[in-house]
Amino acid sequence: MRASTWIILLSFFTTLVTFRSPRLIEILGFTPMDLVHLRLWTLITALFLHSSMPHLLGNMLFLFVLGRTLERVAGQARFITVFFTGGVLSFILSIPFYRRDVVMVGSSAAIFSVASADMLITPMTFSIIFLAPVGAVALLYLLYNLASIYFGVSGSVAYISHVIGFILGLPFGIAWSRNWRRNLLISMLLLLVYIVVLWFLSVIVNFKIISY
Repeated sequence: MRASTWIILLSFFTTLVTFRSPRLIEILGFTPMDLVHLRLWTLITALFLHSSMPHLLGNMLFLFVLGRTLERVAGQARFITVFFTGGVLSFILSIPFYRRDVVMVGSSAAIFSVASADMLITPMTFSIIFLAPVGAVALLYLLYNLASIYFGVSGSVAYISHVIGFILGLPFGIAWSRNWRRNLLISMLLLLVYIVVLWFLSVIVNFKIISY
């Protein structure tokens, strides 16, 4: 069984358990003070916890597509390295941006690390689920998070952590890709084409609505 599949199964299991026993989030979730008290295991356990069912399902959908892609083209060991390095370091590097008592949970930043590595290694791999190449998917969601930060979108989503995770995945993609510059350019072009296609489809739909 793929490592990404094990992570998905473990995430479902641990998250559903914490839904029934919310107190476990205080034990397994990561807070900045955990570094002071040497509760270092939370840097790992927090990756498998999610705050809600939409949070869990959304992350696991992205992990299913992007994680399996990286695992297929780069191998299981490299996928595991990117996922856990990106996830753990994103928690630590996000500390200056959040309150000291905030509880961080979720694998979003780790998945963003995987996404940026995918973008530089195999940008043209097409996802039936997202109806787009993974290179375009990675850049699209990076831009979404950057826009959310710029416009000050509030809520419980750690947009800054996502961007940090994306940045952390880049060195892996550069190291493991023979043509990362070309693949980055391809990803940008794919995103542009994807946006143009969506705009064109929206124009057609609106035209038909107006015609009636």
